[in-house]
Amino acid sequence: MITPRFSCSQTADSVVVSIYCPSIRAADADINVDETLLTVHINPYFLRLNFSHPLLEDDASSANYDPSTGYLTVTLTKENKGQEFTDLDVLAKLLAPRPSVPAPIIEVLASTEVVSSTDVSPQEDLAEKTQKLSLDQERQEILKAAENDWQLPQEVPQPAFNISAQKHYGFLDMHSGYFKHVTHTENEVNELGGEAETCTLKERRQKRIKHEDEKWDEEYYMADFADDAYIQELLSWEHPHIAARADAFEYTEEENLKMLQLPRKEYLSTPTQTHDLYLILITILFSYAYESRTTQHDPTPESAWTICSLTPAFSALDPPKSSLSGFSTNLQEFTAQELVTTLVPSYRRSLAFPLYRSFILAEACRKDIARLLIAGKRVIVRCLLELKQILDHHEVYYVYSKIWLDDFCTWVLAYADDDVLSRLGKLLLELKVHKNALGWDVEGLEAATKECFERESDSDDESTDESSSE
Repeated sequence: MITPRFSCSQTADSVVVSIYCPSIRAADADINVDETLLTVHINPYFLRLNFSHPLLEDDASSANYDPSTGYLTVTLTKENKGQEFTDLDVLAKLLAPRPSVPAPIIEVLASTEVVSSTDVSPQEDLAEKTQKLSLDQERQEILKAAENDWQLPQEVPQPAFNISAQKHYGFLDMHSGYFKHVTHTENEVNELGGEAETCTLKERRQKRIKHEDEKWDEEYYMADFADDAYIQELLSWEHPHIAARADAFEYTEEENLKMLQLPRKEYLSTPTQTHDLYLILITILFSYAYESRTTQHDPTPESAWTICSLTPAFSALDPPKSSLSGFSTNLQEFTAQELVTTLVPSYRRSLAFPLYRSFILAEACRKDIARLLIAGKRVIVRCLLELKQILDHHEVYYVYSKIWLDDFCTWVLAYADDDVLSRLGKLLLELKVHKNALGWDVEGLEAATKECFERESDSDDESTDESSSE
């Protein structure tokens, strides 16, 4: 089935869905409304939309097809007239499946008959158990019981072993097998080598930290600290998504087409997993903020490499986990300690890998993340779509879009909470990431560079005085 292009609008009393389905027989259209769910089937097109509030199919509803334009216009009545339907322009959210209804939990509060366990004979207990067996199994069980003085044989349960060495990774650990032949590709950002499919999370983290320490170059950092003219230009730049007015936000047609191609899944994440997703989002947005600042929002052929290199969840398959000590016990809240722990790998990588290595540049990226989060999930999805655009067009790094960004775009639109994002952004604005948290002597290197400058300055002054006295 083909998902058609569509758009939604609303009036005070109704919702209007405009569907592009050229060259069809309008009489064959099958339109159904089930509370918040609308389904439209007309061969070869199928569309299922899940709205935020219930709709009705009454006398005021209609469906009209214009063969000259190829558009089918479906008008449905709001159950509560005057109610505002939100996110009608967020197509991926409308396409997301309706959340599953959890099975009811049945609790037995009382029983009309209470039988004491002392009143049940071994024979009666055996009969009760064997009733649940098939006829053949029942006969075999009775024979075994008779041979064993009418006591059912018991065996110690064997522990379950995972015989597969393959590990899962990516969004909610849903993916595997993408790096089976990684050694035969030109994946320069992969830090796990041929063990990408078998490394445990602990091993991934160890490899990541080791690689960062190996790439850390003190002289490179001191040189950028000493000559920071271009970095100062980068710091004065303001991201257009942050500067834009929130009330003027509207997705472009190209962005809507990209969202139509996103996976339509229901993500049944636990509270801990949801908490982790917000932390992972911070690290992805850090890479986005760095790449945007250093290219002035104009991607280059190196942008894909920069994004993947700066994101631990990409290059080392090592996302932040809230199970680390000191993390918040309230999964809807975030502590300063866990945010610092989350950001430290991004800071380290920004000082060890890319072209411009500056702590104050990393700090500017942190503030960019905070403002993007405060702007809300619509702006965040726009940023993620831009990252997808960059990675999808790379012949190797597209894999990170498949295992992370596709699902993240859908999840942010359908499940992320704007209130949580806003609180998280405000915390990041006030956060203090100290240089000594990086594990490198950044403060000592900066002090040595300043001292060297002062000596050169004093030497220049003395030479100037000597020349003037002559």
